Amino acid sequence: MSHYRAPRWLRGGHAQTIWPAIGITLPRPPYRRELWPTPDGGQIAVDFVDGPRDAPLVVLFHGLEGSSDSHYARALMATLAERGWRGAVPHFRGCGGVSNTLPRAYHAGDSAEVAWLLEKFADLGQPLFAAGVSLGGNMLLKHLGEAGAAALPAACAAVSVPLDLAAASTRLDAGFGRHVYTRMFLGTLKPKAMAQLIRHPDLFDGDGVRRARTFGEFDDLVTAPLHGYCDVRDYWARASSKPLLRHIARPTLLLNAVNDPFLPPDALPRPHEVSDAVTLELPAEGGHVGFVTGRFPGRLNWLPERLLAFFEDPPAARRPIDPPQNHVRHPEQDPRHQA
Repeated sequence: MSHYRAPRWLRGGHAQTIWPAIGITLPRPPYRRELWPTPDGGQIAVDFVDGPRDAPLVVLFHGLEGSSDSHYARALMATLAERGWRGAVPHFRGCGGVSNTLPRAYHAGDSAEVAWLLEKFADLGQPLFAAGVSLGGNMLLKHLGEAGAAALPAACAAVSVPLDLAAASTRLDAGFGRHVYTRMFLGTLKPKAMAQLIRHPDLFDGDGVRRARTFGEFDDLVTAPLHGYCDVRDYWARASSKPLLRHIARPTLLLNAVNDPFLPPDALPRPHEVSDAVTLELPAEGGHVGFVTGRFPGRLNWLPERLLAFFEDPPAARRPIDPPQNHVRHPEQDPRHQA
């Protein structure tokens, strides 16, 4: 159940996805940037919204090709600043204007990167909360399922998550999704991949990447081989967070709209597929990271307020959950993090 209701003037999953990204302009929060070295010799940017040292810290993991300037990031960070909380948006490899110099990138199953980042943020003080959007949400959920009770945040939230990567990618590679969303994402992913190929010749098939028109083709040529997967099917299966939802022990809000055009409704989890620590919220509308409210042109304050309400009063899990035995918490222990 959810109290979210889309405005009457904005109907349908595609409109509720596209309009907040292009039709609502939010001012840039007062970010302070730090550059962090990664354990494998790379570098990422972290944008902070500062506050009192003892204020809660909310870490936001952005979506595919997102950044601290994505509409959902600006909305959440502005709300944190208004409330006197602290916020941080760590950028994945090659995002946020920082070039990726390593023969690897970022991907939906990179829970080791999330684990490393959360350990770094935990050193900055408590309480610590984490939110993940879309691909970043899948990475966060996968980490939470692997770490179980050892996960560091006091509570977490994941929004518009492609929980089943095969189902999500197949949907995006057909019809409207292929012509709009997939084309948009590949418009930045492919140039980044070609830049990697210049630094690291023979890393993958450059001609094949230039011809790629779907997520399936790109992930099979680039994402899977760069990160230790046999092929695209292996990547989609092992990187999906849905099978790990039953192992999450930290209070976690999973918020996915049923009309999200990035994931078919039958791929959404049912209550028996998640642990008692997971609050499953599936509003009928909202699109993909949309959740617009109010009169035209709309507001984007519903999602930040929902996340903070959950963080302020998270329900406790009714029973402990044991994590899978083969989880990896530290990037330096994961062969996919070696240059």
